[in-house]
Amino acid sequence: MFDSFRKYNKIIMVFLFLLIIPSFVLFGVDRYQGGAQGEKVAHVAGVDITRPEWDAQHRNEVDRIRQQAPNIEPALLDSDAARYATLERMVRERVLAAAATKSNMSVSEERLARLFAADPGLATFRTADGKFDRETFMRATGRTPEQYEASVRADLATQQVSLGVSGTAFATAAQAAATLNAFYDRREIQVALFKPADFAAKVNVSDADLQAYYKDHMALFQVPEQASVEYLLLDLDAAKKGIAVSEADLRSYYDQNAARFGSKEERRASHILIAAPAGAPAAEREQARAKAEQLLAGIRKAPDTFADVARKNSQDPGSAEKGGDLDFVTRGAMVKPFEDAMFALKKGEISALVETEFGYHIIQLVDIKPAVVPPFDKLRATIENEVRSQQATQEFAKAAEAFTDIVYQQPDSLKPAAEKLKLTIQTASNVGRTPAQGATGVLASRNFLNALFAPDTLERKHNTEAIEIGSNQLASGRVVQYSPARALPFEEVKDKVRTLLIAERAAALARAEGEAKLAAWKTDPAGASFGAPITVSRLETQSQPAPVIEVALRADTSKLPALVGADLGAQGYAVVRVIKGVPRTPPAPEMAKQENEQFAQAVGAAETAAYYNLLKNRFKAEILVPKPADSTSMAGR
Repeated sequence: MFDSFRKYNKIIMVFLFLLIIPSFVLFGVDRYQGGAQGEKVAHVAGVDITRPEWDAQHRNEVDRIRQQAPNIEPALLDSDAARYATLERMVRERVLAAAATKSNMSVSEERLARLFAADPGLATFRTADGKFDRETFMRATGRTPEQYEASVRADLATQQVSLGVSGTAFATAAQAAATLNAFYDRREIQVALFKPADFAAKVNVSDADLQAYYKDHMALFQVPEQASVEYLLLDLDAAKKGIAVSEADLRSYYDQNAARFGSKEERRASHILIAAPAGAPAAEREQARAKAEQLLAGIRKAPDTFADVARKNSQDPGSAEKGGDLDFVTRGAMVKPFEDAMFALKKGEISALVETEFGYHIIQLVDIKPAVVPPFDKLRATIENEVRSQQATQEFAKAAEAFTDIVYQQPDSLKPAAEKLKLTIQTASNVGRTPAQGATGVLASRNFLNALFAPDTLERKHNTEAIEIGSNQLASGRVVQYSPARALPFEEVKDKVRTLLIAERAAALARAEGEAKLAAWKTDPAGASFGAPITVSRLETQSQPAPVIEVALRADTSKLPALVGADLGAQGYAVVRVIKGVPRTPPAPEMAKQENEQFAQAVGAAETAAYYNLLKNRFKAEILVPKPADSTSMAGR
């Protein structure tokens, strides 16, 4: 039998090859490619945006915001609303880019050159001789100069699309006045409130009523699901602990950075300036030089007269009246020829004539404060922290790879990863699916909590995968104990049920009484009973509920006084007597101008939004994932 198999094994292998490979080609590759591309979350102009692209863009935005505002609440950045806002911005950018391409919008080389020359951020990447340091730029930004230039070109082109609308928007004074006067409109009103608390004593509820309310509102009496968890956090601080730094490395770092650790040498000088700008005629400069040489000759004969000569002759308005005194300065504070001459002098010496772009100087060195560098022992802790920090990023990358492998390969415990990487296992109880109010760190990460409450993690009590919760921060956790959501027993919440039911019925009685009074007072206004008149507006509510303000301002001013009702929901009912309209006090001219400008900006924003919606339809832009229920648009953030 085995001989037969050996004889025909090549034939069998060929048969299997012919059978399996076509199946792989037809199905496996397609699935693999589909999986690599990721779920489609939006598309613009026939091009898809995938979930991996969305995730990567959101991580970049979160990192940028964290750098700008390190103390921002992590839960805000990790919320569904924030993630959706990132997707909205991605769609917007692609819509505008498509419009710019369609309209053949471009940016001239001259404009780009002016922009780059004026950019202070780019100036930091230029060397002393004015050359652009390509390598430093790539390390700092993660992009090549060509990629950065292409990004700027694209941004400027898309800006032209929206500026074509917002930049040409305008509003007339009449339009602004009509809108603003309506917004600032005021009413003099009287209010009669019907509060639920005044009707609570009239409400009688039976046990049967309570039981029925309990059953109909079971969601109000639920204990949410909770878990006791343990977790590990790997971050740069943890990575630092694994870095070994020798004493020789620390001393070498100290020697290389001694000037930075201590105070620089400072010098105090006085000077006399005979002004002769670089662009002045040669004759004028020669005349200034001759005068400076004459003064220098006199000072050399009588050095003690330097301050008096400076007061009488120096043309530097900042120092002349102080006898030429420039106070203490370090290197880099003065133009180079002046600085070189000043730092070459000994205390009390007077320089030869020094020529700069401002004219001719005579310098007297008054005092020297030598550089002071603290001893190595005093700076050792600081130096060690800096050295570890410099190596931490590279060490973190190695530790992150090990962390990811261990929590996956040994899913039943976090202990192996903790021991391997010298991490501390942390615990937490009463953890829910969403971040608790005020939560920080790992437990504020929605992605981490989603992984904790995933079915496999809950059922098998396995470690989560390594979850990125922030820049250079990985976490993994496991559920130790899980309590599903459950309804509290009726007897345990009976008092709460009674309070809620009485409040609901009292509010209904208050509403019914208010509606009845409104109808009666419309028939017999003399029988109405209201509070004292007050003047209200959208900006000055006088502590009145929003529905009261709305019905008062919507009342027909041609038929005043008028009675209107406002349903306040759980707060009862209000009958409002609108007495008269109160015109807005005309604003001061400066305020009026500012308001008109703000109104014009609002008109421009509205027209831009309308144009963007038109472009979305034109380029068939669509977001394929549902908008979070708690999300208001944050796309303009």
